[in-house]
Amino acid sequence: MAEQITQKQKAQEPVIPAQLGVQTNRKIEDHALIGNMRSAALVARDGTIDWLCLPDFDSDACFASLLGTEENGEWALAPRESIQKITRRYRKDTLILETEFTCASGSVRLIDLMPVGQEFPRIVRTVVGVKGTVAMHSKLTPRFAFGRSIPKVESVGGSLRAFAGPDAIFLRRTDRDTASPLVSNFEVTEGQRFSWVMSWNYSWLDQVPPNLDADQSEQETDRYWTQWASKIVPPPRYRDEVVRSLITIKACSYESTGGIVAAPTTSLPETPGGERNWDYRFTWLRDAALAHNALSRAGLRDEASSFWKWVMRAIAGDPAQMQIMYGIRGERRLTESTLDWLDGYGGAKPVRIGNGAYNQFQLDVLGEVAAVLYAGAKYFGEVGPVAQRALLNVAEHAMKVWQSPDKGIWEMRGPNRHFTASKVAAWAALDRAIKASDETKMAAPMERLLEARETIFEEVCAQGFNRELNSFTQYYGGKDMDASLLYIPLTGFLPATDPRVVGTVESIERELLQDGLVLRFKPDATGSVDGLSGEEGTFLACSFWLADTYQMMGRFEDARRLFEHLLSLSNDLGLLAEEYMPKLHAQLGNFPQAFSHFSLVNAAYTLTEPRA
Repeated sequence: MAEQITQKQKAQEPVIPAQLGVQTNRKIEDHALIGNMRSAALVARDGTIDWLCLPDFDSDACFASLLGTEENGEWALAPRESIQKITRRYRKDTLILETEFTCASGSVRLIDLMPVGQEFPRIVRTVVGVKGTVAMHSKLTPRFAFGRSIPKVESVGGSLRAFAGPDAIFLRRTDRDTASPLVSNFEVTEGQRFSWVMSWNYSWLDQVPPNLDADQSEQETDRYWTQWASKIVPPPRYRDEVVRSLITIKACSYESTGGIVAAPTTSLPETPGGERNWDYRFTWLRDAALAHNALSRAGLRDEASSFWKWVMRAIAGDPAQMQIMYGIRGERRLTESTLDWLDGYGGAKPVRIGNGAYNQFQLDVLGEVAAVLYAGAKYFGEVGPVAQRALLNVAEHAMKVWQSPDKGIWEMRGPNRHFTASKVAAWAALDRAIKASDETKMAAPMERLLEARETIFEEVCAQGFNRELNSFTQYYGGKDMDASLLYIPLTGFLPATDPRVVGTVESIERELLQDGLVLRFKPDATGSVDGLSGEEGTFLACSFWLADTYQMMGRFEDARRLFEHLLSLSNDLGLLAEEYMPKLHAQLGNFPQAFSHFSLVNAAYTLTEPRA
């Protein structure tokens, strides 16, 4: 018999304490990540899963209250009495989340995980009595199509089945023979365990996902992550921070293809209440070199190889058609649209899915791709014929288009400009092809490559450098700073100790530092550069780049101080978003952000390498 929640039933539900709250009370950094290398869920500090796309990262969300209200889908599970204290942690070197609630009557532990390697994507939630007896409340509010579609609910095969359109989820409470209600109240006493398993399947398939032993699944998930983490070769210092970042990066990986999403979320704002809200559930070529370097430095050869092969497949074909980003399977069309029925996180609208920047022209991707092709080929021992051809094709294309204005590394939605960092990236594309030819004797038009590389170098030094400011600038003829100018020493365009680089770093410190952290650039009120309004937070990846640069300059104490300050901004679980706004003491942007964690890992290795 179909089971629906009536208005009468709703009226009889217990009042949920304020701590379980209201979506707007949840900070971005109040969330944890669980995942299965296919999709990921965000679990709020109060025990609510308020974001989940199934079956994949880029699928429609079935829990979307993060960007709206409870009525847009979530799963709340917590004490129904007053909570005195909440503590949480990841079980060591795993992606198993443990949240402990302390109440006057006792304490309970909530264990959240997503099993890996399952045919049906699942979430397992287990409540364990730690002390005393605690009254608990579970409320599952399933929604499909990003919170718009209210499903039909029925009992089938010992489970609850909620379905609408192409999606169906199944809920089973494993300690009972009968289906669990969407709303349930229960008590847990010291030593007791209650578990739920939620599974996804296509609605048109009659198959009910087979029963899953929650305790066994927990053990298998623990074993998987512990064994995986044991492969990591950590730096001499910052071991735990690096391992946590690499687990986070692994959780953002789409195992079937090797693509890594920039973040598993969309539209978490970069400006509080503003319009800088983007879908990050795709793979950026901008991240490629950072990603490969982080994985290879950590000794994660399989993951580095899988990502390198993803890049090779994504860019296959005419380099003139290369995009700045692709879908996790290599999709090229990422059409952007807005979801008007969602209020947005903290009222930040519009809520977007898809990303219209995919068809922008950005020179920087040529340098990023060349760098990862070159670095990957060296890491794996040879530059094979396919990689050689791809690298030369990228270099040839860079020689054709480097003089064109572009949107820049930050995907500006303002006019095309001659961004200095973009020209440096074009130089890097030629530089890596030249180095590969020197090191492997691969056939290459060396004379043309050398001449073009020198021409770009001379132009950047002449037109990208402002002598009055003693600094490179964001774009030719401008006076503004941009953190992407740190590409100059990081790519080897100029040594970090070159006076022009020293002057540029001083200008960045003067113009872009806020509370010791780095802005990407300063948006102006007219939006003349990036085409948007609103103030941004400081950009965490750029701040890690500055720490790298300090280290290369020999400013070792400054590098360490900045790096450790950045570590202190992580949430209690070691996770970082894209940005941090000092005046709000809050993280901003999509969460967790792979770009930030790539940069953390690379900086940790750079700061702990033997000094020359």
